[in-house]
Amino acid sequence: MSQKLHELAVELNRTLSTDGSPIASMLSDQGRRLYFPSRGILGQSAAAKGSEINATIGTAFENDGTPLTLECLADIVQLDRKAFLYTPSYGLADLRGKWREMMLEKNPSLRGKQFSMPVVTQALTHGLSVASSLFIDRGDSVILPNLYWDNYDLLLHEGYSAELTTFPMFVNDSFNIDGLAELLMSAGDKKIVLLNFPNNPTGYTASMECAKKICGLITHAADNGKKVIVLIDDAYFGLVYEDGIHTESLFSDLAECHANVLAVKLDGPTKEDYVWGFRTGFITFASKSCSRDQYVALEAKAAGCVRGSISNTSSLAQYFLLHIYELPEYRKQKRDKYNTLKERYLRIREIFATHPEYADSFHPMPFNSGYFMCVKPVEGVDPEDVRKLLLAKYNTGVIVLSGLIRIAFSSVPLNKLDLLFANIHNAVQELQR
Repeated sequence: MSQKLHELAVELNRTLSTDGSPIASMLSDQGRRLYFPSRGILGQSAAAKGSEINATIGTAFENDGTPLTLECLADIVQLDRKAFLYTPSYGLADLRGKWREMMLEKNPSLRGKQFSMPVVTQALTHGLSVASSLFIDRGDSVILPNLYWDNYDLLLHEGYSAELTTFPMFVNDSFNIDGLAELLMSAGDKKIVLLNFPNNPTGYTASMECAKKICGLITHAADNGKKVIVLIDDAYFGLVYEDGIHTESLFSDLAECHANVLAVKLDGPTKEDYVWGFRTGFITFASKSCSRDQYVALEAKAAGCVRGSISNTSSLAQYFLLHIYELPEYRKQKRDKYNTLKERYLRIREIFATHPEYADSFHPMPFNSGYFMCVKPVEGVDPEDVRKLLLAKYNTGVIVLSGLIRIAFSSVPLNKLDLLFANIHNAVQELQR
C-alpha cells in the first residue's frame, strides 16, 4: 500500500495538472512525492529573516553579525563572507538569474520563449540524478544513442532501475535519425529521451539540418499522443569547432515545440568555464504546456530533491562564479581557452589529412566538437589489446568504450598529438602482424 502524499506534494501536483497540462502525468512515483519543505524549518527561518533576534537557523555569527569564519580561510577567499554561509536548496538567486540571462545570450532563439528559472545542482551528474528522481520509475525505458558516457549505466540503470534502450548512433557516419524515430514511435505513451551534444565519447554535435530533424521527430511523436521528456545533457555546450554545426542547445528548439514535450536542460560551468572541481550545475525546464506557476512547481520539486539528498550546493563555488561572470576579462579569457581546444581539434584534422596510411589501422568516428574523439580499429583488432599495448610499449593512455578507442584531446598538448596518433597506428599495425 502506497504511503499518503505530503500535502505540499499534493499542492504541487495539482498545480502541474491545471489547465489540462500533461506535466503531472510525466512525473515518476518519486517525482509525484517530491516537494520543497516550505512550511518546516526553512519556512520558519524565512519568516524570521530580518528579525532583530533570529535564533532559527544552524549557522554561527560573530557578535557584529558577520559569519563566524576562520581568518586563515577568509584571507584566502577574497569574497564577501556570505560565501561561507549555506545557500538555499534552489541555489543563489543572483546566480540563477545570471545563468538564465547567459542562457539567452548563448541561445538567441530562446528569446521570447518561456522556461523556468534554473535550479542549482551539485554539477551535471547530480542534475541528472534530480531529473531521474522526477521522471524515471523502475523499469522505465530511456532512449539514447549506443555511444554514451558510461556513468549513465551507474546513474540511470543501477541507481534508478531504468532500462537503457539504445539505437546505433551512426549509420554510414551520419546520425541515425531512423533509429531514434523507431524507438520514439514504439509502444508506450511515455517516452524519455537522453541526448548529449557535444557527445561524450565521440565529440559529435548534430548539424543544423540534423538537429532540425531530431526536433521534428520529437514533435511528431508528441503529435501522435506520446508524452516525451527530453533530458538534454549539455555538459560540453559551446565547444563546437566547425561551421554548419548546431551551436545552440536543443533546449532552444524544444522549449515550446509541443504541449506534450517537456525539455529538461542539464548544464553548468564545469566544462564551459573550465571549473571541474567547482561541482556546480543547473537544471532548467521548458514546455509549451507550462504556465509560470507550473514552472515554479517544477522548481520546487527539483529544490526538494536537492534538499532531500545533499541539502544544498557549494556556496563558495557559486559566489566565485558570480564574481567571475561580472569581470570584464571573463569573455576574452573564455574565448582564449576555447581557441586552445579548437587548435588541437584542427591539428587532428591535419594529421588525418596528411597520413592516409592511418586508414589501414583505424577509422575516425564523426567528430566536430567537445573534448573527445574516437577511432575504431580495423577489423580483427581488439581495441582493448590496443589500449594495453599502448600503455605497455608506447607510454600512451587511452580509454576503450563500446568497441572504440576514446581520445581526450582536451588533455593532450598540441605538440604531442602527432606522436599520439602515430603510436595508435603503430600499435594496431603491430597487432595485425
